[in-house]
Amino acid sequence: MEGVEFKEEWQDEDFPRKKLVAPDISLTLDRSEESVLSDDLDESGEIDLDDLDTPSENSNEFEWEDDLPKPKTTDVIRKGSLTEYTAAEEKDDGRRWRMFRIGEQDHRVDMKAIEPYKKVISHGGYYGDGLNAIVVFAVCFMPESSQPNYRYLMDNLFKYVIGTLELLVAENYMIVYLNGATTRRKMPSLGWLRKCYQQIDRRLRKNLKSLIIVHPSWFIRTLLAITKPFISSKFSQKIKYVFTLAELAELVPMEYVGIPECIKHRIDQELNGKRTEK
Repeated sequence: MEGVEFKEEWQDEDFPRKKLVAPDISLTLDRSEESVLSDDLDESGEIDLDDLDTPSENSNEFEWEDDLPKPKTTDVIRKGSLTEYTAAEEKDDGRRWRMFRIGEQDHRVDMKAIEPYKKVISHGGYYGDGLNAIVVFAVCFMPESSQPNYRYLMDNLFKYVIGTLELLVAENYMIVYLNGATTRRKMPSLGWLRKCYQQIDRRLRKNLKSLIIVHPSWFIRTLLAITKPFISSKFSQKIKYVFTLAELAELVPMEYVGIPECIKHRIDQELNGKRTEK
């Protein structure tokens, strides 16, 4: 087009600056006699857009919520709102609790608390034909009643024993109750034993074929004699007393029955000597 001159780029100077006229503003700041009026503005009543401050790229103003500084995790931990775990502690805490199913309910057991007493129940192999389990219950591994957290230990140990029994037994089974080398302070109470029996699933009570009590003390024999009228005749017929490990070996395969060393070296030798003298 003739007579028309083009420039390669537009310059801001080529455009006239526009002025915006602001309306009168009255802002009350809860002061009875003072207020901010439009008189405080420029006498011309105009606002120059070029005079307004705009945030620069290096400004410290926070335009968005995400720009706000957030406390670091370590800062929160220092304030005590969170507990800091090391990898080893987290792994240890995960191993502390274990779930056992008793009947129709799941129960949590504090495995760390009962760690020294887990040998109280063990698998002693099988007898006869099929999966007839031998369950060994060693009273000498029970906690002493003088411990300050005794009730807590016994509660968790109870759930551990019943839950383990559920896992060990598939068909018929017998319990070998090792009573030797046990002080009175380690003897479980009658209420605890009764609770164990009551919490055992009906299938387990029915499939229990024999309860062999090895090295029965006078106390436990008296206890069973007193409670005999309150237990079923079928259960009473399942109880057998064995005074030596040699007698036990005649009834039960001993290959996988774990006998504590204190019983092997002390109680059995002592009782064998007394029976020989007679």
